[in-house]
Amino acid sequence: MKSLQKYLLGLAVLLLALGLLLWFLPARWATPWIETKLHGLRLQQVHGTLWQGRSDQVVAADGQTLGKLQWQLARRALLGQARLHLSFDGPALTFSGMAEKPSEPLIDLRDVTIRAELDRLGLPAVSPLGQPRGNLMINVSHALLQAGWPMQLQLQARWQQAVIHTQDDDVALGTLALKAQSQGGVVQAQFHDTGNGPLAAAGELQLSPLGWRLDATLSSRQTDPKLDQWLATLGPVSADGSVHIQQHGGLAVTLPAPEVKQEAKQP
Repeated sequence: MKSLQKYLLGLAVLLLALGLLLWFLPARWATPWIETKLHGLRLQQVHGTLWQGRSDQVVAADGQTLGKLQWQLARRALLGQARLHLSFDGPALTFSGMAEKPSEPLIDLRDVTIRAELDRLGLPAVSPLGQPRGNLMINVSHALLQAGWPMQLQLQARWQQAVIHTQDDDVALGTLALKAQSQGGVVQAQFHDTGNGPLAAAGELQLSPLGWRLDATLSSRQTDPKLDQWLATLGPVSADGSVHIQQHGGLAVTLPAPEVKQEAKQP
């Protein structure tokens, strides 16, 4: 009987020690496991715990330092209720937001803010459009992802000092705004210019896992040979100088038709 009591007491002490270790687990001990989820990124100068910590240097696979990362992970993740707040600060990209995993395979995102300086990110050219430059701001008030696809979405984006860099020159577009929402996995997005830039633009984009459809009208608001030449690469130019783009892919015929068709602002 005494042997059983000693065994149970030793087991209880061991479980308590393991629980305390997990409760206050240093972040640097968990770094190798975290890095397996980061697709080649490495965390250096790691401080704090698994539950509340920071990395003063997030390093890309090529050795470039991207910025600093802070996180807060609710301890109820031990019960299968993961709730994570991330904050990243870098010279080219900053973001913050809350992620929660209510059930597999759903991920619930809240209050996500992203600010990117596209010039510094060095994005590849998007043929035939060119390379986007300028400042991009994205706010996602809510997104419910299933296997990475937004089943629900409330998003607003603004592309300031928008420029397309081509092989010949830079084409200034002004400021463009986009609003997107999703219900049942069908994303409806509307975009337009702010009314006083070089480009007059209005359009709608629809996306689903099965297809996509784009309907947009673009035109130059003033005499701009570089912009006119770029617009001509997107499609036939109408008599009024505008370009009407209607494209689709996949099973786009199953997407609901846009309720309202917007027109680009003319001079």
